[in-house]
Amino acid sequence: MRRVCCLYRVSTLGQVEKDDIPMQKQACREFANAQGWEIVKEYSEKGISGFKVATKDRDAIQEIKKDALAGRFDILLVFMFDRLGRRDDETPFVVEWFVKNGIEVWSTQEGQQRFDNHVDKLMNYIRFWQASGESEKTSIRTKTRLGQIVQEGRFRGGFCAYGFRLEKQGRLNKKNYEVNEVVVDEYESSVVRTIFQKYAYEGMGTHRIAMYLTNQGIKSRSGDSWHPATILNMLKNVAYLGILRSGESMSEVFPHLIIVDQETFDRAQELIAQRSKKHGVERTLPMCTKGRSLLSGNIYCGHCGGRLTPTTSGKKVTIANGTVKGKKRHTYVCYNKTRKRHYCDGPTSYTSHFIDGIVTEAIHKLFDKLKDSPQDSIFETYYNHKLNDCKASLAHAKKIYEQDSKELATLEAEVVKALSGTSAFPQELLNKLITQKTESVKTAKSEIERLQTELDFSKKLQSEAKEKYSTLLSWAEMFDNSSPEAKKMIASYLISKVSVKKDYDITIEFNADVEQFNLTM
Repeated sequence: MRRVCCLYRVSTLGQVEKDDIPMQKQACREFANAQGWEIVKEYSEKGISGFKVATKDRDAIQEIKKDALAGRFDILLVFMFDRLGRRDDETPFVVEWFVKNGIEVWSTQEGQQRFDNHVDKLMNYIRFWQASGESEKTSIRTKTRLGQIVQEGRFRGGFCAYGFRLEKQGRLNKKNYEVNEVVVDEYESSVVRTIFQKYAYEGMGTHRIAMYLTNQGIKSRSGDSWHPATILNMLKNVAYLGILRSGESMSEVFPHLIIVDQETFDRAQELIAQRSKKHGVERTLPMCTKGRSLLSGNIYCGHCGGRLTPTTSGKKVTIANGTVKGKKRHTYVCYNKTRKRHYCDGPTSYTSHFIDGIVTEAIHKLFDKLKDSPQDSIFETYYNHKLNDCKASLAHAKKIYEQDSKELATLEAEVVKALSGTSAFPQELLNKLITQKTESVKTAKSEIERLQTELDFSKKLQSEAKEKYSTLLSWAEMFDNSSPEAKKMIASYLISKVSVKKDYDITIEFNADVEQFNLTM
């Protein structure tokens, strides 16, 4: 009696619940009994995609290969051949591997896969090429439908972000069941706004915000204390702009779902980028807004170029009668010199209130000039140079994508010739070249998407120039009455760099927005 090994596979856990594997198992057992074969081993793969997961990453396939080399079975039986996989650049050769190692490969629906001649090889390839195409079509249909659902402003299922809740409002689906709608939760949305306010305008980091919420008795939805990673993910979530998302598909802005305004969200993203380690050299926004010093992250030693960091010395002592003696001294110190990282011939420290006073005076003068500046012409040319650069880069990326796509199509056509024995190139070489060119096409496509996003964002910034100008005006009104944290953040947005030399020789460089509005002094 011939020995049989069976493989059962379903792509999603939903198929497991629908008893797809028992169906495959029953069909394989009935087929083996009819042939007079003995099933000696059965493998099941639950929730494993035959298209997305490579053979080398599928434990069941690797175990079956080991059993084949050990001579533990004679026939590999599956319900349909696509249970072995759906990758046209890989699965046909897996099947051929088993046959070359003396294992017959059978399907209950399609019979035996043979490799007696070139026609068999070609049919084998075509079968899995069709299976691969079906997987791609199914994926496209699913992504498209989920994208349509979010475009319509409806809940696509899964996790509902903090700040929102699900509520039935009378809408029925095709099966006549009432479905959930996404609505803004009044209490949770107020917490979301607090998080963005503390991060974008008061400079609090995610750890400080988590501690602040805990101290205020505000718990997460699960009733636990807040985790910094959770807050960081919330700060990046476009759902708070009123945008529903499904993978790469994003809806238009739904006004009734807006929790955070665009300006606040953008400021948070800028601060996240500058606080990441990879932006450590270019950072101008403060990593921390604790302390009384006005500047942090954008003040440098004019002698060695290293950062000046705020620090304090001395301490206050409370005596028995309640009076306080002693006074803390606030200074900026040269990091390179104090840590002996680089040679510096400048002073070790500078008194912070003296520098802060000069910078504050400069900010007041800038605000005075802002109020007297014309607004009409500056908005027409705002960010035009960036738009032109983006358009040129996008056109170049599209040209590369078209060229790589044509070369990939040529290689794929050559594979069919190789399978029929009419190509001068071996299959292994063609597979390697196709893999490399496929990656090139994916990279080019990703670059196009990135540049298109950058172009759209630049256009948006151009249209929002007047808003930026209004923001600067509002800062001019609120600066003197702001909290120390807010003052520090306003100063960091206005000033890109302050350089300090001996005898308090101070140079102030304002950021690009101020320069675009012709406000530099």
